[in-house]
Amino acid sequence: MPRVADPAIAEALVEAGARLIARRESLTTRRLAAEVGVSTSAVYTHFGSLDELRRAIRRVGFERLAGYLTSYEESDDPVADLAKGAWSYCRNAIANGDMYRVMFMEPVPMNDRDAEIGLYTFQMLVDVVQRCIDASRFREGDAFQMAVPLWSAAHGAVSLYLAGLIDEAEVERITEVSGGGLLIAYGDDPKRADESLRKAREWIALQQAA
Repeated sequence: MPRVADPAIAEALVEAGARLIARRESLTTRRLAAEVGVSTSAVYTHFGSLDELRRAIRRVGFERLAGYLTSYEESDDPVADLAKGAWSYCRNAIANGDMYRVMFMEPVPMNDRDAEIGLYTFQMLVDVVQRCIDASRFREGDAFQMAVPLWSAAHGAVSLYLAGLIDEAEVERITEVSGGGLLIAYGDDPKRADESLRKAREWIALQQAA
């Protein structure tokens, strides 16, 4: 009788695979099986190959990121929503550090199919930037190009955290300072930007207290 895939085992294999890749340890069926406590055939039953497991790790990582990026309701203040998204991005990276490393920081061979995994999460940022442009908070420009430095600000802070160089509080501070500077550079009024950041901080405080 063919083996039936078990979602719990699949998840455990994804977690173990992310952990091994992030720590730059050998990713083999034997090692995965030992980590999870299953037979080596479980990898093939659930993913077919180690390459498919790698794709699954990145896919799950981006699914988790998307969950964080959709954790707030869209408001009438797109700049505040942008700040909420930045915080949510950082929280996901802190909560899923191994996944984050595999997604963005580890040299994983990729083809065109692999490269497209997760692009929709960056489009979420582009869409919020476009809302800021449409609301005349930002000057006219290419939302994609404007989104790249904003992503880089959050990614840089997270990278320092994952390297053990700063703590969680510093992640938030650095992201707000660098991201806040970009708001002004993109044409937002300093007073309106401060008010939007205040709204975002209030939302963040509620999430932290929950």
